[in-house]
Amino acid sequence: MPKNAVNDTISKKDTIVVKKETLDDVLRTKADDQRRDIPKKMTFLNKNAQVKYQDMQIDADYISIDDNKNLIYARGKQDSLGKIIEPVITTQAGKKYETNEFSYNTKTKQAIAFNARTEESEGVIIAQKTKKYNDSVFAMRKADYTTDDYFIKKKDTAADYFMRAYNIKLIKTKAKSQIVTGPIQMFIEQVPTPLYLPFAILPFSDKRAAGILIPSFGEREDVGFFLNGIGYYQPIGEHFDLKVLADIYTKGSWNLRPQVNYQKKYRYSGNFTADIGTMVRGIKGLDDYTKNSTYRINWTHSQDSKANPFLTFSASVDIVSTKFYNNPLNNNYIFNQNVLNTQQNSTVTLTKRFLKLPATITGTASYSQNFATGLADLRLPQMNVAINQFYLFKSRTGIRQGLLENITVNTGFNLTNFVNTQENELFKKEMWDKMQTGLKNNIALATNTTVAKYFTFSLSANIDNALTTKTLNRYYDPVKNVTVDEINKNFTGYSTFSTSASLQTTLFGMMKFKKGSAVEAVRHMMTPSVSFTYSPDFSSPNFGYYKNYYNATGALTPYSIFEKGIIGSPSSGMQGALGFNIGNNIEMKVKSKSDSTGVKKIKIFESLNLSGSYNFAANDHPWSVFSINGQSSFFNNKLTVNTSLALEPYKIDFSSGQDTGVRTEQFGHFSVQGFNVQLSYPLSSEIFGEKTDYAKKYSSKGEVRNENYYFDDDHYAHFDQAWTLNISANYAYSKGLSRFANKIASIGLDGSLKLTPFWNITGSTHYDMVTKELAYTRIGFSRDQRSFTINFNWVPFGQYKVYDFFIGIKANILSDALKYKDRSFTQPNAPF
Repeated sequence: MPKNAVNDTISKKDTIVVKKETLDDVLRTKADDQRRDIPKKMTFLNKNAQVKYQDMQIDADYISIDDNKNLIYARGKQDSLGKIIEPVITTQAGKKYETNEFSYNTKTKQAIAFNARTEESEGVIIAQKTKKYNDSVFAMRKADYTTDDYFIKKKDTAADYFMRAYNIKLIKTKAKSQIVTGPIQMFIEQVPTPLYLPFAILPFSDKRAAGILIPSFGEREDVGFFLNGIGYYQPIGEHFDLKVLADIYTKGSWNLRPQVNYQKKYRYSGNFTADIGTMVRGIKGLDDYTKNSTYRINWTHSQDSKANPFLTFSASVDIVSTKFYNNPLNNNYIFNQNVLNTQQNSTVTLTKRFLKLPATITGTASYSQNFATGLADLRLPQMNVAINQFYLFKSRTGIRQGLLENITVNTGFNLTNFVNTQENELFKKEMWDKMQTGLKNNIALATNTTVAKYFTFSLSANIDNALTTKTLNRYYDPVKNVTVDEINKNFTGYSTFSTSASLQTTLFGMMKFKKGSAVEAVRHMMTPSVSFTYSPDFSSPNFGYYKNYYNATGALTPYSIFEKGIIGSPSSGMQGALGFNIGNNIEMKVKSKSDSTGVKKIKIFESLNLSGSYNFAANDHPWSVFSINGQSSFFNNKLTVNTSLALEPYKIDFSSGQDTGVRTEQFGHFSVQGFNVQLSYPLSSEIFGEKTDYAKKYSSKGEVRNENYYFDDDHYAHFDQAWTLNISANYAYSKGLSRFANKIASIGLDGSLKLTPFWNITGSTHYDMVTKELAYTRIGFSRDQRSFTINFNWVPFGQYKVYDFFIGIKANILSDALKYKDRSFTQPNAPF
């Protein structure tokens, strides 16, 4: 080819490589002052600056855009000293963020913000530095979190509380959002508190979420300083959740309390709790050192009535160690007075009803503990078959008349397995050996009719049939000088019956006073009734229910072979008793200016009953003890008085010098065997004054923090300072056949006082007038803040001296994560 020939072949590749754009969308900008530095590839926006990119919008006083670094920087408006007075507002995906400074990388989609204010659901986070890794993950440094609604809505420049963590991660998904923190501390009114959590998981969702449970803290004299109720909450599926709580004491005691709640709508609900711990008192190595283990197992289950009307199951199981309430580690048992418990009962019940059969079958298992004796009663199983009441004869006219047509029959069967045993014998051979089984059938017939228009005549008969597997053989052993009770294992039973007849009427009387008298009339209603009861002597040898043995003195002594059995013993001695009861109701009409009718009724005695009986068949002491019971109320039914009096009609002889007397045959020497009176009177601020209409009385209304007040012309604040005070008194006198009487007398106070609209004081105390000492006393304070509630409870003296302090967050989103412990002394409007 010639040298000067032109080479028309293109040597380079014909593919053109285009550099990828750094922006995925158009970057739109506007401002009062815009400047472009082309060499540096920088854009500067001043005054009312705005950038829109994809779903993000940035509004600020100053914005710079660096095309080389793919970086957008924004800063809020400054004052003359360089302080930010208007924030940068960034809006993305419908969420608004406020910051002092903000930078965003359009390539990596990462952002960094300073003093960012992030609102999520009911809370707000203000972080010194926030880094956005992507649309789902935000990392924050030295961040404060609060749910104070006033602060969120900018009604106040300071939150009433916040929780501060130096490292926070905000995780956002389509389903829910939550923040996860390291160590976190609570601040109240900008003041740090000793409330620390090792970590926290705070959800932003209406669904249940796991989280740390905030404890209460305080001091108890016997076990030291404590954290009470620190733990973790974990929802399990749709129908279950789990709480694990712990109580920790500085003197070595500890307590663990797992709790499981479950619920299936329209079917059933219940909860299971355990309380396991070790109580340490004193100093190890010294004489006063003690270490005891305690436990409590509680299960409650209830079935919705709509689930199955023909088969229902319920359970209320509460089993504790014998000295559980003598060594309570959970302070709530002190505050709610459970430490005074002497009995604990547990029951599981299954009930079967039928659509066509007139019967109900109930199966029960029960367990009862007596802490005073250390014994427990176990009934397992117990079954009752109840036949619905029915009439023995049909009515000829459709309206039942006369004795025959009104005869009703009630009957049923009851099967019981019962044992009274020590706690350490449960389900062991010793317990099974003492187990008793009994079957009982009762048939009750009753009828009534009207006699001579004004009298009601009633007849009844009662038949008992019983069967048991154990009977008693008693004899005196002269060698050991003891009475021996020998239990025979064999089937045997008895049948008993009794009848009664009664006649009752109602009488009215009226006593009117002179016209113009303060008392217009006294009305008396009397309901007298007499009854006669008959039952044969079942201790007669003809029945075979009673036997005789010679005691230590050689006297022939009768006893029932069913005496120690579960079905009870037939009555001994013939019963042919005439009983009486006189019921009274006495009211008085007095003049009253406050009543629209000009007359007011005052109840002198709502009820006043006198009862007793005379047994014609008795060989001695035919008269019973006379009983008088009364109930009345005064001062517009505010003061309630209940009284009872037992009168012994026979003379009690103490001539032998014994402390226990002998009942003689000398009738007419009436002595007080027992007397009891109980009074209760509720006082309140409403009783002592008319309720003030503050809106009409005072000219202006204002707010101090979150408390509303009414202000008079001199700018003094007023509000309804409500208070309540319940006064109760009890006096009991019991003597019986003893030479010396036993007396109990006490006065109790229980009340509350509002110091301010959101400050409340509650307390209760009892004074024993016999020992002249204060009994159980509790003082409680509660403060309802804007976004949390403070509760303080104190038992100042007694066996358990303790104070307890608790703070509960009210925000709904924290109802699981920072669970609020509802107490009896909290405000009624507390949300948890």
